[in-house]
Amino acid sequence: MAHTCLHWFRKGLRLHDNPALMAALRDCEELYPVFILDPHLHNKTCVGLNRWRFLIGALTDLDCSLRKLNSRLFVVRGKPDEVFPKLFNKWKITKLTYEYDTEPYSLSRDTEVTALAKEHGVEVIYKISHTLYDINRIIEENNGAAPLTYKRLQAIANSLGPPKRPIPPPTLEDMEGVKTPRLEKHEKKYGIPSLEELGHDTTALTEELFPGGEQEALRRLDEHMKRTGWVCSFEKPQTSPNSLSPSTTVLSPYVTFGCLSARTFWWRLTDVYQGKKHSHPPVSLHGQLLWREFFYTASVGIPNFNKMEGNPACTQVDWDTNAEYLAAWREARTGFPFIDAIMTQLRREGWIHHLARHAVACFLTRGDLWISWEEGQKVFEDLLLDGDWALNAGNWQWLSASTFFHQFFRVYSPVAFGKKTDKNGAYIKKYLPLLKKFPAEYIYEPWKAPRSIQQAAGCIVGKDYPHPIVQHEVVSKKNIQRMKLAYARRSSDPTESPSKKQGVKRKAPSVVDMLMKKKRKI
Repeated sequence: MAHTCLHWFRKGLRLHDNPALMAALRDCEELYPVFILDPHLHNKTCVGLNRWRFLIGALTDLDCSLRKLNSRLFVVRGKPDEVFPKLFNKWKITKLTYEYDTEPYSLSRDTEVTALAKEHGVEVIYKISHTLYDINRIIEENNGAAPLTYKRLQAIANSLGPPKRPIPPPTLEDMEGVKTPRLEKHEKKYGIPSLEELGHDTTALTEELFPGGEQEALRRLDEHMKRTGWVCSFEKPQTSPNSLSPSTTVLSPYVTFGCLSARTFWWRLTDVYQGKKHSHPPVSLHGQLLWREFFYTASVGIPNFNKMEGNPACTQVDWDTNAEYLAAWREARTGFPFIDAIMTQLRREGWIHHLARHAVACFLTRGDLWISWEEGQKVFEDLLLDGDWALNAGNWQWLSASTFFHQFFRVYSPVAFGKKTDKNGAYIKKYLPLLKKFPAEYIYEPWKAPRSIQQAAGCIVGKDYPHPIVQHEVVSKKNIQRMKLAYARRSSDPTESPSKKQGVKRKAPSVVDMLMKKKRKI
């Protein structure tokens, strides 16, 4: 039977390694590739301007690639449960395909859409290709629990063997006999909107360092894979958080949006490593992809993963509520140049090095300001190009020493940490030009500079640049004691701490779980 197929692009914004798209092409007569601007996901509250620009770039690139196959992308606006019944009827759809997504909202949305499809007599097929492995399989292999240590995740991954190999993108030959209606009126109705059309003020945008799209992702991947010595010796903790150009691959935004397949990345690395001495997980580039898998698995297996309350793996901490401190941190006004430079880079470019993330996250939470990691999570979700729901929540729990990592007494200094890799403060001078005339001995602590030096630098602390909002040496010691108390409360709890187990047991399967399992075709 020849189908009229709708392939629903969500995160997998690519043609390579897209098994759901290939499933759409089987026995297909008419193909409608669709992206839905869902108001729940695509809004100004939780998606910053840089991420919007990246998304529009990725959609433009995808549309361009589809047109080379005599097809096109249809961008539709609205809630999926309202949009789909109309499209099913209008286009006489008989098959719907999409890439599996593990986020709670996505699972409930997909269950609803699957039920609607059934009502309309539409066959639904989804495939797993956003992660290296089937996340539910990892949890099953761990006796129904999310592994809470990287080593445990690694052991399960080793037992499962290497990830599936990626599949090639569709060719004109694959598209033979498949047509996509491309009418003039479609351009206006289903075209890719500009940022201005979506109501964004683009005047604040700076140069786009990381343009969105599959072609850019593959170009960058090729570029990095040519650096065989660098790839083989790569160890993430040894890279610099404050180098003037990125000391890591910056492929994370492309993997987050699915412009680059994680499996493609994995196997390209395997090819580079072949027959050579190379670094290993957790610090290698393979190790970084397994960290992603670790947090994805935790996010599926741990209830209320992006919150402190109701999260059985998370230490319950009596965080302060301080709107003034939170705003100062978010707006790069803490008075600590290293912290403010990082937050300035984040706002301007949408990306910061992972150790820079460590520094600002520790500062906001257990290190200095004692503000909940949930607040930092919201800011990162807004500003990071690679703001991934599972990774963002997991890393914030880790860095606040709430879950996974428990050495709360190891606090990053907002002064000494940056000096280790940039003693002259070139990074600070780049992102906070106001301080560029301060001598190296004062660039990390301008408040210690004599008044004459501040005047010579053209920047008076307290007038042109803020005083530090806290005394790090004092508050960090106090906060270590507060964390100690939170841990003591947890260990005195009669229920055993999940961190002592291999993982958090998943609750009885929800309706979502059961429906998804029933519908899954892998």
